[in-house]
Amino acid sequence: MYLEHFELQQLPFSLTPNTVFYVGLVPHQQAFEVLQTALTAGEGFIKIVGEVGTGKTLLCRKLLHSAPAHWRLAYLPDPSLSPIELRWALAAELGLHYSGNIDQQQLHQLLQRHLLLLAARQQQVILVIDEAQALPDETLETLRLLTNLETEQRKLLQVVLFAQPELDLRLAKHRFRQLRQRISFSYQLRPMTVAEVGAYVRARLQIAGNSDLRFSSLALLGLAKYSRGIPRLVNVLAHKALMLAYGRGQLHINWRHIRAAAQDTEDVPAVRFAAWVPAVFMLVTLVGAAFWHWGPL
Repeated sequence: MYLEHFELQQLPFSLTPNTVFYVGLVPHQQAFEVLQTALTAGEGFIKIVGEVGTGKTLLCRKLLHSAPAHWRLAYLPDPSLSPIELRWALAAELGLHYSGNIDQQQLHQLLQRHLLLLAARQQQVILVIDEAQALPDETLETLRLLTNLETEQRKLLQVVLFAQPELDLRLAKHRFRQLRQRISFSYQLRPMTVAEVGAYVRARLQIAGNSDLRFSSLALLGLAKYSRGIPRLVNVLAHKALMLAYGRGQLHINWRHIRAAAQDTEDVPAVRFAAWVPAVFMLVTLVGAAFWHWGPL
């Protein structure tokens, strides 16, 4: 597409959650440190919550890819499971084979024996669930029961929930008070600040192979404004801006590219990047430069 034009080796703003493009900004790095601390401590439930597009799946994959050898990770990307489907999905991730002759109680006992065996081998079993807000109520209760499995020294199963804020609304209900009390570590992913958006864009361009490719200051300001600091929207807008610049034979991204990309993108606030904004920005820049050079009048 535009790789050769911008001297890039790969697409810098793909929507695929590729851990090669993980940028350790404050919100994501703090969330990752919470995960590592809680899992090392052996806590039963850990919850990472964030709005759509804030990078939960990328964090999830980074966790899967950076796990130490003694962690046995079971990953469930589709949580729309009944209680018995959840148990069988966990069993399959742990290497057990499906049998139609086993009921829920027998399966629970089989899982307990297998978890004890893995614990005896010094394996730490961690169930990672993405999009956990989609878990049915009965399946949430099954998760709580599974974390009851423990020895005198440790939990046999830890659970990490990556979810949208809807999960917190559900857990606030009285019926989930037992599960709510078991969540010992929780982190709320926030959107990126304007400065973080700039750092994010520059880091991804560097990883993609061209650290000299420039988004103007005003383009980055517009990118932060239109995306609301949400990484997925930053990627969508930046990718479209690069396409627009490529189509016009230009090598740098300015505020006009970002505005045009925003006008062509769903879920972008219906606000106008007024024509006078660049002039005001330029005036502020010139005044600031003069003050720095000459000092106060």
